[in-house]
Order: sequence, then C-alpha cells, then structure tokens
Amino acid sequence: MNTPGTINRPLTLDPTKQAPMKPSTNEPSGSAIEDVTTTGANDSRQNRTREMQLIPEALARAHMHDRLREAERERQAVRLAVARRMQRRAERASLRARRALAMAVMQ
Repeated sequence: MNTPGTINRPLTLDPTKQAPMKPSTNEPSGSAIEDVTTTGANDSRQNRTREMQLIPEALARAHMHDRLREAERERQAVRLAVARRMQRRAERASLRARRALAMAVMQ
C-alpha cells in the first residue's frame, strides 16, 4: 500500500503527532488481538494491543529521522569547510595577482 496515512507511509514522521491506532472495522469481533483490557486475572498478563506492537516501528522511524538530520548537518559542515578553504585559496591567488601587477607596474 502506497497511500499516505498508512503504516508504511504515515502522514507525519513524528511519532508523537501520529494518530493513535484504532480497532480495525474489517476485523472479526472474536479476533486474537484485543483492543481493550479485561478486568480480573487477565490484568496481570501483558496485553499487547496493536498500538503496542507498532511502538518499535515508530521508534525506528524516529531514530531514522534523527540519523537523517545528523547526516544532513554533517554534510553542511563539510560543505562549509570546503567553501572556507576555497575562499582562502582565492584570497591568496588575488594577493599574488596584485603583487605581480605591482611588480610589473614598478619596472
């Protein structure tokens, strides 16, 4: 599925801004995954809802987003260093050209 807003392509990459998972309408009523906790002895057991099962995916998405931002900052730093190096090189070439011109005018 490639439509926006699905599990594979959420509308937003920020897990805190994503809508909470709701029970599926096409899922049969007696399905193996329950969306509500039952009282009594079942409370002591871990009840994994669909939302809980998607937490690792949301964490992985957030981690990947952070890594992409980190890589972009690294690329910007490298571009800035290269630009400064080229600027210094151009300034030195300009000074050499001025000196050569001054020497040519003096003779």
